[in-house]
Amino acid sequence: MASEASAKTPHPLHVIVATDCGSTTTKAILIEKVGDEYRQTYRGEAPTTVEAPFEDVTRGVLNAIAEIEELSGRKILDGDTIITPCRDAKTGVDIYISTSSAGGGLQMMVTGVVQNMTGESAQRAALGAGAIVIDVLASNDGRLPHEKIERIRTMRPDMILMSGGTDGGAVTHVVEMAEYISAAEPRPRFGATFKLPLIYAGNTDAQPQVKKILGEKTALVLTDNIRPVLERENLAPARDKIHDLFLEHVMQQAPGYKKLIEMAGAPIMPTPAAVGVIMETIAKREHLNVIGVDIGGATTDVFSVFNGLFNRTVSANLGMSYSISNVLAEAGLANIMRWVPFTIDEQTLRNRIKNKMVRPTTIPQTLDELQIEHAISREALRLALIHHKSLATALKGVQQERTISDVFEQQQSGKTLIDMLKLDLIVGSGGILSHAPRRVQSMLMMVDAYEPLGFTRLSVDSIFMMPHLGVLSTIDEKAATDVFVRDCMVFLGTCIAPIGQGKDGERCADYAITFPDGRVDKGTLSFGDLRLVPLASEEKVSITVQPVKQVSVGAEAGVAVTREVQGGVVGLLLDGRGRPLQLPSDQAARIASLTKWYRAVDLYPKGG
Repeated sequence: MASEASAKTPHPLHVIVATDCGSTTTKAILIEKVGDEYRQTYRGEAPTTVEAPFEDVTRGVLNAIAEIEELSGRKILDGDTIITPCRDAKTGVDIYISTSSAGGGLQMMVTGVVQNMTGESAQRAALGAGAIVIDVLASNDGRLPHEKIERIRTMRPDMILMSGGTDGGAVTHVVEMAEYISAAEPRPRFGATFKLPLIYAGNTDAQPQVKKILGEKTALVLTDNIRPVLERENLAPARDKIHDLFLEHVMQQAPGYKKLIEMAGAPIMPTPAAVGVIMETIAKREHLNVIGVDIGGATTDVFSVFNGLFNRTVSANLGMSYSISNVLAEAGLANIMRWVPFTIDEQTLRNRIKNKMVRPTTIPQTLDELQIEHAISREALRLALIHHKSLATALKGVQQERTISDVFEQQQSGKTLIDMLKLDLIVGSGGILSHAPRRVQSMLMMVDAYEPLGFTRLSVDSIFMMPHLGVLSTIDEKAATDVFVRDCMVFLGTCIAPIGQGKDGERCADYAITFPDGRVDKGTLSFGDLRLVPLASEEKVSITVQPVKQVSVGAEAGVAVTREVQGGVVGLLLDGRGRPLQLPSDQAARIASLTKWYRAVDLYPKGG
């Protein structure tokens, strides 16, 4: 089994094969130690084989690994088994590891007593473990008892996480919620004969009653309270239990997973949890504040690490193919059309969006289609970040001692942890960002959607290997971070965005860029300007920005700031469009502005 296999690998790893079983594609990568560092050397992919006619996830895994075998000339497979450990320089691998989101990922329902306190803590625990939260039930959510029971019965989650109450507090509401779950007799999504896994991570005083009510009806697991006192969250024990139950119950029911678990030399992780792990590892290693996004066909995941605190959210209704109509519904047509640099009537745009939903695997064939898709992605990214900010908050319900200045600053509990001025790095991932025809398009989509403030580096995942590296980092952190920095991460460059607004064409800031060879490039950035300064990935320059009196670049308004910044495949982006970003309301003026910006950075050559 996985735990035994991981115990068998104390020797140093030189050759690693990793797979990520996605809902449609299984991606395999080979990582080898070259000299003192680890590099990703070959990759292969094959269709995922969870559904009929195969109904065995390992077929797709073996097919993807067979492609690596062919490309690398290394013998990895012996029939249907992976040769571990290495037999010689060209045979076998030291370890095989995997992540999975096949079969729709991990779907969970969470419960709490107060929706924006223990309910929200439970949601954070589930999201951090890589789950999609399909509903949050709470005593004060406004639903009647029979509505709650009906909801639990019809949702068919993979697992329920039950929280509520601080240790030593009242148990009434927690017991009431246990009664509702008992009355609903919930069935799991897979494996009709199995009991539904349920984790209880609430008030420890209620454990005996919860055991009595739900012990027979569910596969009940008790763990530490996720909110033992109001002032503190304790999410790790619940997250660990979610991972364990995901492997023991949910994965065991999916076709072929038993075999996959036996093949792997480490526990299999849900794909989003693995992406979260690598984000957290990098942020902590480099002491960075990071926002990462993975924009997919059906969902958009946002990850953040601020001051060492990790958060993840899933916007399950925001995606670029299956959920594209939801982006239209949530953003509104006007918000999508504001990014399109040509005149298009509403009905045509609606039809194009609906066509993408009907045929989710199509890719844009014309420049117009590409620009529309990029416009939609800006809105999906923007809305997913708003959702993330609302959940990545300081603990709600905590009484804070406040001075008179705090009252003016409105520093109440529940304030978002996401501070765009303290953000060091944005990491983009997912088809629309990783595979954009030009890297500058990925960079501008993220800048337009997130409106970074001051100085911010941007990067994209080159070929979507963050899940593989996340699971690898739990076994060999050096191997994972080596490959992440050298092969996975493509640094796009740095965005410098003065904060404030002014009339187009008026002076926004003066700047002086000092290059390593002593050359100095001086210039003035006007409001409404977007300027690109070529600067290679390994190049660092010193830049001094002197804003006008009503504008700031991170210090007080009007105060100059000098920083060392690094380039990337796109370069240094000077964004004088003002913050918050406001597009002209008049259509002709807006199209003129977009056209000017897109030309300034050569976004769509021979067009736009």
